[in-house]
Amino acid sequence: MKSLSLIALAAVMVIGFVGVAAATDDMTLTGTVMCAKCTLKQDDAKACQDVLVVKGDNNAEPTLYYITKNDVSTKFGHVCTGEKPAVVTGSIEEKDGKNWITATKMEQAK
Repeated sequence: MKSLSLIALAAVMVIGFVGVAAATDDMTLTGTVMCAKCTLKQDDAKACQDVLVVKGDNNAEPTLYYITKNDVSTKFGHVCTGEKPAVVTGSIEEKDGKNWITATKMEQAK
């Protein structure tokens, strides 16, 4: 019985480590930063919120990545009524039906 408990504990730990690794993988996306409220006129946007708009392949709908506010995004600067081409590296997660990116690096695309 004791060995079964140890095996179960080991399995839980392995699954936990795999979950942490998947959540911390950074992706690099190229797109255009715009404001969800002022430029994109999103119905649910009650305040200014930067969004990275990534064009889809073959005229597919673009994908929106809401940018989590942190030191990296603050240094890049808010884009209110315009748009700014950008390359954003960070971890992506889905919350409340939206894609969110927590940037570890943001720079203006060339």
